[in-house]
Amino acid sequence: MHEMSVALAVVDQVTEAATRAKDVTAVRSVRLQVGELAGVVPDSLAFCFELACAGTVLEGAELVTEAVPGRARCTPCAHEWAVGMPPRLTCPACGGTHTDLLTGRELQILDVHWEDGGPTHAPTREPISEER
Repeated sequence: MHEMSVALAVVDQVTEAATRAKDVTAVRSVRLQVGELAGVVPDSLAFCFELACAGTVLEGAELVTEAVPGRARCTPCAHEWAVGMPPRLTCPACGGTHTDLLTGRELQILDVHWEDGGPTHAPTREPISEER
């Protein structure tokens, strides 16, 4: 399951950040930005996240996902539109096929809230690596 590998990568990255902070006893919440074109089903990710957190400093942590709609821009006419699902990548204004995908592929940790009430910590703003 794709969502399980994403959940495990999130848990690994947050655990590393908590270890570097040295005084973290538990994590309260993790906020993720998830683009609608990232290929991630939020409900499945939440289920997998709960399983991946078991026995770690994240056990019991809330996963908050922030959806990012897919948007594209036509290179020839500069028209921008919501691509939707399935994605419409042909320009609705001119029919052009030379488009740039502006948003919708995001998959990144935005912030983590430590249980001890310390400040929010953003361990990374880079895409989540699924490769081991």
